[in-house]
Amino acid sequence: MTLLEVIGVVFQPAHLFITFCGAFVGVFVGAMPGLSSIMGLSLMLPLTLRFDGSAGLLMLLGVFCGAIYGGSITAILIRTPGTANSAATILDGYPLTEQGKAAQALGVSTLASTFGGLFSAVMLLWTAPLLSKVALSFTSPEYFSLAVFGLSMVTSLSSKNVTKGLISALIGLMLATVGMDALTGAKRFTFSSTYLLGGIAMVPVLIGLYAFSQGLVNIEKEDAQSTRTSEKIRRTFPRWSVIKRIFPTLLRSSLIGTLIGAIPGTGGDIASWLAYNETKRWDKHPEEFGTGRLEGVAAPEAANNAVSGGALIPLLTLGIPGDAGTAVMLGALMMQGIVPGPLLFTNEKVKVYTIIVGLFVANAFMGLLGFCGIRLFSKVGDVPNKYLTPIVFAFCVVGTYALNNSVGDIFLMILIGFLAFLLSKLDYPMPPLILGLILGGTLEKNMQRSLLVSNGSFSIFVTRPISLLLLIVAFSSVFLPMIISAVKTRVLSKKSS
Repeated sequence: MTLLEVIGVVFQPAHLFITFCGAFVGVFVGAMPGLSSIMGLSLMLPLTLRFDGSAGLLMLLGVFCGAIYGGSITAILIRTPGTANSAATILDGYPLTEQGKAAQALGVSTLASTFGGLFSAVMLLWTAPLLSKVALSFTSPEYFSLAVFGLSMVTSLSSKNVTKGLISALIGLMLATVGMDALTGAKRFTFSSTYLLGGIAMVPVLIGLYAFSQGLVNIEKEDAQSTRTSEKIRRTFPRWSVIKRIFPTLLRSSLIGTLIGAIPGTGGDIASWLAYNETKRWDKHPEEFGTGRLEGVAAPEAANNAVSGGALIPLLTLGIPGDAGTAVMLGALMMQGIVPGPLLFTNEKVKVYTIIVGLFVANAFMGLLGFCGIRLFSKVGDVPNKYLTPIVFAFCVVGTYALNNSVGDIFLMILIGFLAFLLSKLDYPMPPLILGLILGGTLEKNMQRSLLVSNGSFSIFVTRPISLLLLIVAFSSVFLPMIISAVKTRVLSKKSS
C-alpha cells in the first residue's frame, strides 16, 4: 500500500511539473561556468520551502540531478566544466568536439548520466532499508558518536589542508551554539538580539556560503568569452552499436560512483576521476584516451551522476551527508520537518520512499531534457559574467527575504557571504563549515542526553559497542592521515641524510 501511495504522490501532474522544472533549472545551472550544483540548490531552497508536502523536495531532487549532468555540456563544447564533477569529461569530450563529433559526445554524456543516475536510484532503493534496520538500535550515545563520525569527514572534504578544514568545521560548530540551549533554555551568544534567539537560520547561511560568495568570486574574474564549436547539433541519441560498445563502461562506472557516493565526505569529482582511470586501465588501447574516446566521456559522466543516489544512502539512513550537495539536502529535509536517520524508514515511510521514487523521476526528466533540449542548453555558456553576476545577487536577496520576510536574514546572508569569500581566499573549505553547523545541534543535544542518563560519566560513549566503533573510526579518519604523513616525512628525511 505504501508503494501505491508514494506513486500517487510523485506522479501527480503538479509534482511531475515541479520535478521537471527543478531538473530544467539544474541543467541550466550546471551548464553555466562559474555556478555549481550546490549554488543551484541553495538558491532554490527558499522557493521549495513555500511548497506544500513533498513538492519542494521533488524540485530539489530535480535540481540536484540536473546540475550534475549540466556541467558536461560546457566541458564538451568549450573545454570549461560547468561543475567540478565534469572536469574529467574534458579529456575526451573536447577532442571529440574538435573532430566535429560534439553531438555524439553529448549524446553519450546524456545517456551515461541518465544510466548512472537510475542505477544509483535502484541501489538506494535496495540498500537503504537494509542499513536502516541495523541502525534502529541507536540511542543517544550512538547518535552522538555518529555526529562525531560525520564531523570527522572534514579530512576528506579538506582536499588541500586538513588543519584549515578542522578550523572551518569549528566555525560551523560555534555558529551552531548561537541561540537558546535546548536543555536549559539559557541564551548563548545572542548579543541581546531577539533575531538570534532561535539560532542561526540555515537558508541565509547556505545562500551566503555558496551563492553570494560565488558572485563575489565572479566579480574578480575577467569576462573572457570562450571559443565555441560551429557544429550544428542535430542527432544526440547514440546509435545501438555505440550503446553496446560503452555498456560495460556504464555499468562499471555507475557501480564506482554509487560506492564513492555512499562514503561520507567524498563527491562526484573523486568518482569521475576514479571511473575514468579504471576505464582507461581496463581498456585494450589505453593510449587512445585523451584523443577523443567515447568511453572517456561515458565513464566520468556515469560515475558522477551515480553519486547522487549513493550520497543519499548515508543521508537517509544515518543522517550524514555524503557530499556538499547532500549537506544542503540535509538542511532542506530538516527544515521540512523530516529528520534523516534510522527512524525515518519507520516513522516517515511515505516521505522517504517519495524521495527515492522522486530520484527515479528526476533522472528520467534529466535524460529527457538532455536529449530534447541540448541545443538550448549548449548556448548557456555564452552568457557573460557581467550579466550573470547581478542576476545571482538578485536571486540571493529575493530568495533570502522571501523565506521569512525578514531583513535580518538578508544581513546575515550578506555577512556570511563576505565571510565565506574571505575564507575561500585563504583556502578554507566551505563544506566542513556547513557540516559543523548542521551536525552541531545533533552533537550537543545527544551529548547532553547521554550524560544525563550516565549521571555525568563520559564512559557511556565507550562502553556501548556501536558508539565505541564509530568513535574509533572517526578519530582514525582524522589522525591517521596526519600520522602517515609524519612518518613518510621522517622516512624521507632519513633517506636524504
